[in-house]
Amino acid sequence: MKKIAIISPSIRRGRKSHRVALWFKSYIEENNLATTEILDLAEYRFPLFDERLKKQENPLPEAQEFAGKIRSADGIIIITPEYNGGYPASLKNVIDLLTDEWRGKPVAISSVSDGPFGGTQVITSLQFTLWKTGAWTVPVMHPVPRVDEAFDEQGRPADPDAMIKRAARFTGELIRCIEAKTGIAD
Repeated sequence: MKKIAIISPSIRRGRKSHRVALWFKSYIEENNLATTEILDLAEYRFPLFDERLKKQENPLPEAQEFAGKIRSADGIIIITPEYNGGYPASLKNVIDLLTDEWRGKPVAISSVSDGPFGGTQVITSLQFTLWKTGAWTVPVMHPVPRVDEAFDEQGRPADPDAMIKRAARFTGELIRCIEAKTGIAD
């Protein structure tokens, strides 16, 4: 079975993007698409980037664990909020921390905002950063506008039918990219 890591990068109090991470985990597992794990950066609490993991003399065990989870995932979903047109520093921090782990990894982006555009302004900068690491960004995006209205705190969508339809296309493209990379279909 495929393995998908879902990165929830917001570390803010009252964050709302994590709701989308909870939903994707539920959706993927309920539809038997893959096994999933949410990598919640609020739980990791990495220090500010000072050197790539592979060049650190005494890397934190949490950093090594995180790198292993990225390495072992067949694909990744990043649920990123948009902060002033950019993505959270916590996400940039872990992207820069790793090197080989991102190379060739299929990565799908779901952007989130409180406003009407669903964080779409963040997609280009995040795609560029991932491209520079050698990650394979999936060509289908999943913007979530007005996240506070779209999902409750437990990650339940206000309009399940519409969300399932959008998620099917998004996750389907990620699965297609994983299968193209590995040559294996479940």
